Amino acid sequence: MWCVPGLAMAGVVWRGDFETGDRSQYSRAQMVNADRLQVVTSPVAEGKYALKATVHQGDDPINASGNRNELVYISNEPVGSEYYYRWKVMFANDFPSVDTWQLFTQWHHDGCCGSPPVEFYVKGEEIRLSLPGTNEIPWRTKLTRGVWHEFILHAKWSSDPKVGFVELWHNKELVLPKRGAMTMYSGQRNYLKLGLYRSDTVKPVGVVYHDGFIQATALSDVLEPEPMDAGTPMDAGSPVDAGSPMDAGSPEDAGSVDPDPVDAGGAEEPGPRPEADAGTPAWDAGTEPGPNVPPPGGISSDEGVAAQSGCSSTGGPVAAFALLGLMGLAGYRRRRRS
Repeated sequence: MWCVPGLAMAGVVWRGDFETGDRSQYSRAQMVNADRLQVVTSPVAEGKYALKATVHQGDDPINASGNRNELVYISNEPVGSEYYYRWKVMFANDFPSVDTWQLFTQWHHDGCCGSPPVEFYVKGEEIRLSLPGTNEIPWRTKLTRGVWHEFILHAKWSSDPKVGFVELWHNKELVLPKRGAMTMYSGQRNYLKLGLYRSDTVKPVGVVYHDGFIQATALSDVLEPEPMDAGTPMDAGSPVDAGSPMDAGSPEDAGSVDPDPVDAGGAEEPGPRPEADAGTPAWDAGTEPGPNVPPPGGISSDEGVAAQSGCSSTGGPVAAFALLGLMGLAGYRRRRRS
């Protein structure tokens, strides 16, 4: 990470990159066994360590809907706050291809019910982003296994879509230009969850790797010195369960349009989706009405976690933008992807 003069208040707010060699950067884990959320030395996207998240059918550590093993970070971003988040994800070579939701990163609200305000998931042969209050899929791309996918999410947190917004880079390309969005529910705050959470109808073992998570106040603080070659295959590791058959169903057509974003905590699509909270921690496992349905209200009291501070400095706007240019911001091409 570059620590250079930048815009006022710029700096890394928190790291969840596993370079401590364990899971201690996160607030808590929701897992059936420690082997489901392992800090490993191979494969890694950067540094020495990454997270290997594994889910078997029946893994249900919080007695809620779906199967999961996830890490939780109680970030509690205030209303009106604005951050950049960068992280990398790799799907194992035998990651299941099924026509239902498999969620790997989400910003969940701290209330009892409703789908997460922001969620990234896999369905069939696509990686998708889902936002509340809309029936469209704002971004999707082909699922490629065995390579690292880099995501940079720029978000302003607000329940008012005229105030809140999201902006997304995937593998250093701007794939979703800034657009207004309801990124929080009124009266509630969000917290981060990553790992793997999926429909309990999925039978094959699923493995996802996570690495390099950074939360910062400026784009320059989440960029890397050298461009990542997103097309270079990396070792996705040996299959977790070589005896587990892959799903024989036909993967979804990657070019099709699905008007309903994933039900991050509901029943298998399609059909009614009254379900338990997609990511509510064990201390507050409520029910979830389905995708893009605002919660009926109520806020659970979450235990706050102090953010780990990183290096930051301030500088004049001219110097800041000059340095941003030197750091190769132009490499993040502002190109819309259909």
